[in-house]
Amino acid sequence: MSHTDWVAAQDSVRVETEFHEFDVAYREEGTGDSATLFVHGIPTWGYLFRDVYTAADHALVPDLAGYGYTEHVGPGGYDRSIRAQEELLVGFLDELGHESVQVVAHDIGAGAALRLATHHPDRVEKLVLSNAACYDNWPVPFIHGQGQPDEARDVTREELDETFQFVFGEGTVDDENEAFIAGMKAPFLERDRELQAFARNAVSTNTNHTLEVAHAIPEIDVPSLLLWGGDDVLVSTTWADRLAGDLPNAEKEYLDEAYHWVMQDRPEAYRTALERFLD
Repeated sequence: MSHTDWVAAQDSVRVETEFHEFDVAYREEGTGDSATLFVHGIPTWGYLFRDVYTAADHALVPDLAGYGYTEHVGPGGYDRSIRAQEELLVGFLDELGHESVQVVAHDIGAGAALRLATHHPDRVEKLVLSNAACYDNWPVPFIHGQGQPDEARDVTREELDETFQFVFGEGTVDDENEAFIAGMKAPFLERDRELQAFARNAVSTNTNHTLEVAHAIPEIDVPSLLLWGGDDVLVSTTWADRLAGDLPNAEKEYLDEAYHWVMQDRPEAYRTALERFLD
């Protein structure tokens, strides 16, 4: 599936957070009382799950604030942090009328999911975390280096394209990844005003927003699966081991020959694991 096909199937819903409003772009497919929320990380968007979201009977795949095709409504900047993404997810579920969901989350999306499960435990039925931002493992050095406002002001399309080519091209096991790379970088390159978005997203990552809920992870007593790219050098399985030790109802599945973008490297294995674990 191309990213243009994915975008053509997206809907939009207006979500209000404490200080801002967003037209949240999202993909919904299937029906059923037990919906599954798929939450991407940085610098991806909902298209990250294009090969695995069908594992859920009822899938909800939004683009977070500052990512993909979610639009900020009104003038001025806005918070793109993990804390703010948690708030956006709550508003998104409220607008769509879902009291509780299963959650599949990756990267900083997993950090937001951990916050959601901590602050709104009744809203999370099951939890799948992949190569997650957690404890004090975030931001990783590469993301931290991208969040430099002075450099971002003058970034060119060519420089940004080169950055994404490295992030997604070198960050995947399979060399046949052209569609994935094109899809991941499209929202940042298609519109001039988005050229600074990656840097603004990167500078919004904050260790405090994962650390402040770390003490409460043992209280997340829902079935949890740590579905991890086993060869990830950015967020290694050491962090999954630690999560497994703290989450009271967790199991682990580490996929070999998979880096950080585990659902791109091992889509069939990832989807099979979801089909087994989700309701």
